[in-house]
Amino acid sequence: MAVEEARIELVPVKTHIVTKRDNIVDVIEKYAGPNMGPDDVVSVAESVVAITQGRYRRPEEMSPSILAHVLARFVHRDSSCSSACGMQATIDEGGALRVLFAFVVGGIAKVFGKSGVFYQLAGEQAALIDDVTGTMPPFDKMLVFGPKEPVKVAEAIKARLGCYGAAVADVNDLKRAAVLGVTDGLQPAELARILIHNPFGNASQQTPIVIIKNYAAVAAKRG
Repeated sequence: MAVEEARIELVPVKTHIVTKRDNIVDVIEKYAGPNMGPDDVVSVAESVVAITQGRYRRPEEMSPSILAHVLARFVHRDSSCSSACGMQATIDEGGALRVLFAFVVGGIAKVFGKSGVFYQLAGEQAALIDDVTGTMPPFDKMLVFGPKEPVKVAEAIKARLGCYGAAVADVNDLKRAAVLGVTDGLQPAELARILIHNPFGNASQQTPIVIIKNYAAVAAKRG
């Protein structure tokens, strides 16, 4: 395809049900590899990366503290922290004092019209935890944490597939997109814009991988 004809195309890739017995790089190579080119970027849902790292817990195995129960009542219901277990998971990752501090400061900030401060201060996992029903079966019965070392994961994917780049992304149906880890040469904000409409299918679709076709060619055309 000539550069002037190149355009970005998003290609969701179906996989088997990924578990902690899987290596995410192996999974991507198996399912996305045959359709990858040197100008393409491969992105993978952060929750699936976390699952392969064993970063999930069953709610019935948790005992939320009084603090978790109290704080969860004041969090917007769309947030994973709005459940006692989700808040407890945040406390377990960030520490009780840090989360309490974030809650107090975040509450004050809201009074002055600034939102999102709680998630900025409570630790990176606060915004990444997926509560029950937040990801694909059978893990929709569990709390899934954010992945560890997403940049290293992206680098390993690129090295194996030989593509232009790789990314680990957190995208939902509320048009919120965050790119947690990318390889050199990629701009997280630009990838987030491309993925904003959530082409991933983390439920019955089983498409946690999305190939961004022709990314490098289009970027070169833009200059």
